[in-house]
Amino acid sequence: MGNKLDHLLPRFTITIVHPIIVRTRLERPNAKPRLSPKKGSLHSFFGELVSIPTLLDHPNLAIEVVLLDVVKVQKAEPKARRGRGGFRTIDKRIETVHDTHRFESMDDVFNLFMPAELPTSFTTADLASAAGVPRPIAQQMAYCFKHSCHLDETARTRQGIVYSLSS
Repeated sequence: MGNKLDHLLPRFTITIVHPIIVRTRLERPNAKPRLSPKKGSLHSFFGELVSIPTLLDHPNLAIEVVLLDVVKVQKAEPKARRGRGGFRTIDKRIETVHDTHRFESMDDVFNLFMPAELPTSFTTADLASAAGVPRPIAQQMAYCFKHSCHLDETARTRQGIVYSLSS
């Protein structure tokens, strides 16, 4: 996607709408509807942002993140691949739109997600505990903020990369 955006952004204003499914309700024939164990959150946005961390600062690009509840209608399919439980999704519809967040620069992302109570030097483990997210998401956050010049890499230790806020 980065190459396409590199070519289109100088000529067009682009808004990317990124849906994040917060909760999925599964409806199957002859079964009571149930909730899927998979859950998304606003922090899931960093999984996509790592592929274009520097492009968000382009003046012609904005990203809208939409938090949704979805209903998946499934039917029995005996030949479905292993791991799908013998069901195939035949319809997916939006049940609820919880919230929408618009990001026009990495400053917007940084101000929303970066916790204030971090020490001057910190690792992604410190960032994860301060933000209340798993460490892989904190690593994605640090990667994006490092490439947008919000964080500086100051050292590498056995505990991981040590970061500090850019001045």
